[in-house]
Amino acid sequence: MTARTLSDTGVMLGRSMRHITRSLDTIITVTIMPIGFMLLFVFVFGGAIQAGTDHYVNYLMPGILLIAIASGISYTAFRLFNDLKGGIFERFHSMPIARSSVLWGHVLTSLVSNLVSVAVIIGVGFAIGFRTSAGVLAWLAVVGILVLFTLALTWIAVIAGLSASSPDGATAFSYPIIFLPFVSSAFVPTDSMPGPVRAFAENQPVTSIVNALRALLERQPVGHDIWIALAWCVGILLAAYAAAMVVYRRKFA
Repeated sequence: MTARTLSDTGVMLGRSMRHITRSLDTIITVTIMPIGFMLLFVFVFGGAIQAGTDHYVNYLMPGILLIAIASGISYTAFRLFNDLKGGIFERFHSMPIARSSVLWGHVLTSLVSNLVSVAVIIGVGFAIGFRTSAGVLAWLAVVGILVLFTLALTWIAVIAGLSASSPDGATAFSYPIIFLPFVSSAFVPTDSMPGPVRAFAENQPVTSIVNALRALLERQPVGHDIWIALAWCVGILLAAYAAAMVVYRRKFA
């Protein structure tokens, strides 16, 4: 990015963040559902689930964080759709600002708001017994993976927001993504699943990401999972970014 693009992006980020702070119910809504899942699985289902650990909340936490992010990015698509239908994009394009800054403002807002939600969920996790032996470097790696995951999903949200014909259509794309952690190693080990389900679970992106996060938080060897997780995140991010820019240019050619 050029200095001008960075400056314009900062302005767009400030605009989007002001909308978020005036409507905190979006962050609250995104945070409550994953916290509800965490409480449900820990205190209702946890005693019946054999995850190979005495502290099921520790096993559960990475998947809950991914569900929170998958829920949060739907609001990015919704805000983009509203700006598009409200003529905001045309208004900004008539001004001497970098066109890409309008999208980057929404993307960075998604990143900030999702990191806030993740921090709140981790705080609640500590309150109900979550513990970790991760050091500073491990935590930095966890944050890095979550940032990449958020950016990758947010650019998918950008595509949905630019392409949708209704508010429901703009947010509906997130439902399959929210469902993915349930068919992964997020809640139970994959070896407890039937053959076809296990094959899918072990070869979809969420499982490698969850396994890498769990190993980092438990201070265990991450093995090849972290490289597979990074490959998935970076690959999806690059593909989604390229597709989003194509849709954006065609929309405002």
